[in-house]
Amino acid sequence: MQEIIDSIKNLYKDWKGIEPGSIDVLQQSGSERRYFRIHEKDKTVIGTYGANIPENDAFIYFSRQFKSKKLAVPEIYAISDDKQFYLQEDFGDVSLLHHLEKEGFSGNVYTLFKNSLIALANLQVKGDEGLDYDKCLTNKVFGKEAIMADLLYFKYYFLDALRKPYDKQKLINDFEALSNYLTHTEYKYFMFRDFQSRNILITNEGNVHFIDYQGGMKGAPQYDVASMLWQARANLTEEWKENLLTDYMDSFEKIIGATLDRGIFRSQYNGYVLIRLLQVLGAYGFRGLFERKAQFLTSIPLALNNLKEFFQKNSLGISVPDFRKVLDLCVSDEIIQQFTPVQATADTPLIVKVNSFSYKKGIPTDDSNNGGGFVFDCRGILNPGRIEKFKIQTGRDKEVKDYLEQQTLMPDFLNSVFDIVDISVEDYIKRGFESLMVSFGCTGGQHRSVYAADAMARHLRNKFKVKVEVKHIEQESKNWQNPLPEKKQ
Repeated sequence: MQEIIDSIKNLYKDWKGIEPGSIDVLQQSGSERRYFRIHEKDKTVIGTYGANIPENDAFIYFSRQFKSKKLAVPEIYAISDDKQFYLQEDFGDVSLLHHLEKEGFSGNVYTLFKNSLIALANLQVKGDEGLDYDKCLTNKVFGKEAIMADLLYFKYYFLDALRKPYDKQKLINDFEALSNYLTHTEYKYFMFRDFQSRNILITNEGNVHFIDYQGGMKGAPQYDVASMLWQARANLTEEWKENLLTDYMDSFEKIIGATLDRGIFRSQYNGYVLIRLLQVLGAYGFRGLFERKAQFLTSIPLALNNLKEFFQKNSLGISVPDFRKVLDLCVSDEIIQQFTPVQATADTPLIVKVNSFSYKKGIPTDDSNNGGGFVFDCRGILNPGRIEKFKIQTGRDKEVKDYLEQQTLMPDFLNSVFDIVDISVEDYIKRGFESLMVSFGCTGGQHRSVYAADAMARHLRNKFKVKVEVKHIEQESKNWQNPLPEKKQ
């Protein structure tokens, strides 16, 4: 990591002619790219590292083309000779999803969604003009091959993981029919490909800006609208989806200077809603069922309910009977229940006590008189305490958290721990048990165990809504220069 940071510093110095100020390591998203915020006086710049050179080339090319047309994308300031590093305009950390989760379905949030769709229509149409699609990362056009790829992604990583019988050849035949139907769309412009509220940043002035469009290609504009309005995490109301679709079509008509056949546009939009919902399910299946990443597993019920809601109120305009049978299976109560964790209520008696401790001082005792519970040894994880600058910090300090998340096996360790503990928590909620203790130990009870205990508490609250009490035993017994604050997980 230090080598990457040094390269970012050198690129900044070459561009600006001065040493950068402080550099923050930003939280890693779903991709392998790494982002850094460079501070210099009252201005910040985003430094980016990516080992995938074609991906970097696509993003930089699109950004420069779109920025020249004053579209809502970041300016690219500098690129390293090896193309692994580049500097870009900083729009801050506040996404459209952040506003939605903070404010709910408010008038202000609706306006931000509407403005995002207006900016999208401009990006799609004006960005398409003169764009060299040979620069695309993969396919030039989102046509039959790309649609089939999304459908097969769903088949391999979600449907087949259910281990339910279906006629594979008839399903592939229906995939072919649907792909052919959607390929013959009336409109094709620049397609963002991953247009969702997490990739839309909102500045303090309320302006919308886009990131992560490096996978873009030429395709149907409806796909991007479907991606945004049917994002599982956003969970927009039916009224909002309908009104925002109308807002988008109004804006799209003005930009292309022609009247839409809204019946055809909506029919094809419905097809792309389905494609997008299935592609997302495939992604959740891959990340959750195969890579065992807990946050993706918890998103599967949201995606399934999204798919169920879609089929209750919309039709595709094409007959695909075996495909429909498979989809009915996926949204059945049995499958949704399979992925839906038990949720605690206000009357649930269970309290999970999560501790961090030092093995030098001994394993915590259980004061519930029930015994049992779990004790996990974090000493197999690289110890941040061996690094001088971390010696007076704890597992709640940002630099320590970044180190544990990015340079150790802590994420893999915790994913395995979550799998084990979840079994007992779900069972205890069902059976009305009152207590469970989960403890994490490390050498000094300062870094690894503190981080792991906080992560466990956050996971249990998010997944099961269960009551959790956190105690950092070693830290609470000391008078640290950097004491642990009380935090909500």
